[in-house]
Amino acid sequence: MSDPEIQDQKVIAREMPVQQAANANVDVSASPRRGATICSTKSKRDYTLESTAEDGPYEPVDTSLFPVTRVDAANLIRALRQLEVIAKRQAPRIAFKAKGSTLFLDLAEIVAVQAEGNYVSLQHRPNPYLVHESLSSMAEKLNPYGFIRIHRSVVVNISAVEEIQPLATGEYRLRVKGGKEYLVTRTYKHNLRDLAQLWVGSERPPG
Repeated sequence: MSDPEIQDQKVIAREMPVQQAANANVDVSASPRRGATICSTKSKRDYTLESTAEDGPYEPVDTSLFPVTRVDAANLIRALRQLEVIAKRQAPRIAFKAKGSTLFLDLAEIVAVQAEGNYVSLQHRPNPYLVHESLSSMAEKLNPYGFIRIHRSVVVNISAVEEIQPLATGEYRLRVKGGKEYLVTRTYKHNLRDLAQLWVGSERPPG
């Protein structure tokens, strides 16, 4: 074999590893620190950029350690609707007899309870209901559900109160949703503290 042929074989032999690496989809890159040519074992789709020599090599974050949360929109909406139904079922209700039937009302819809002789009137919009029970008994039963006594003949729903005004007599005028007003006597004005969990500014809880 002549010398030119021998030289050609050596060149081919040197180029074969590089060509094989390219065919195998293996990246050939120069190390920014040493300048030596290396072959990466990563495929091009897994290729990670390296920073410049001034910044040093980039170290990728192992995202496999992060929790993966997949939320299906349809399932989420369905779950929210189910929770809404459950919340409505668990809302406090009152049951009482009226005209031979048993009625059920959401307590949130009753703005006040007034004494009327041996009965109490449930102030429910649009129509009030008469129940044969004493106001003292009703006040005790309703107290855990956000009702306070403001008068010897009136109990109000805290969530229905919109405004209170002090009077010169030391009493208060209280207005509920719908515009109806009630007198808060001095005996029960300390109960007005329960109208709010937070009193701010110069205002202080009555009592």
